Amino acid sequence: MSDVMPEDGPPAEPAPPEAYGTEAYEPAVPAPLGVERVPTGHPGVDAGLERLGDADHLPADGHLEVYEDVHRGLRDALTALDARPPMPSPYEHRS
Repeated sequence: MSDVMPEDGPPAEPAPPEAYGTEAYEPAVPAPLGVERVPTGHPGVDAGLERLGDADHLPADGHLEVYEDVHRGLRDALTALDARPPMPSPYEHRS
């Protein structure tokens, strides 16, 4: 028995587009995914969710800018949750 494969000739060329019933490849136009955006009640997060809708009408190479913008906003919203509230001034009058 031999581990050598017999050569059948050069590899086959790919079939032309006409063989598949299409004239040429055309990428799909941008279309919404149909994902429902449910408000969270937090204005910053809800604004980010709405901003994601902007990507629905952009080609894929335009999504990155939208995603980075939303990520930045969500990161800021989470960071704000960790911030300590300012200490009241000892001179403020409390009722």
